[in-house]
Amino acid sequence: MAECDSKTGYNPAHVARSARVEIDAPASVVWEVLVDLPKYGEWNPFCVKCESTLEMGAPVNMTIASLWDPSELNVVTEYLCAFEPEKLLSWEMYWTEAWPYAGRRDQVIERLGPDRCAYYSTDAFLGDTAIHIVRFGMGWISAAFTATAHALKARAEAIYAEQRQKTVVNA
Repeated sequence: MAECDSKTGYNPAHVARSARVEIDAPASVVWEVLVDLPKYGEWNPFCVKCESTLEMGAPVNMTIASLWDPSELNVVTEYLCAFEPEKLLSWEMYWTEAWPYAGRRDQVIERLGPDRCAYYSTDAFLGDTAIHIVRFGMGWISAAFTATAHALKARAEAIYAEQRQKTVVNA
């Protein structure tokens, strides 16, 4: 993670983490699912809509389940800050006077072999105000990220199984 200014200082105790899931599909397939933003609503239980050009610094407009009431949806805009194909997709929320809750979400893919990988995500809440999110939402956020990780696993494995089936049929 890049260094932050004094208003957005990093504290490792203020990081929500998903479970690390192993996926029986290549990193390339998992990456395809992560960057196919228009299809998030088909598989992602936390972020049901996502729009971005995925250019560095571009806005990432997300419709997410509410921390306080999962049946309620909220629109959040963050900004793309890392894009390493088949390895890392990250966006961040900047600290502002109007919304002093900076953070950075990292989605990490680890290659385990040609047909296997692992995935996990973290969300670092930054600065002095991070404690508010940690106290009131850290458990829920980690659970939402874990549900997303398992949904990503299911989606990627289904796509990969379909790709392998097509290869067998066409052989």
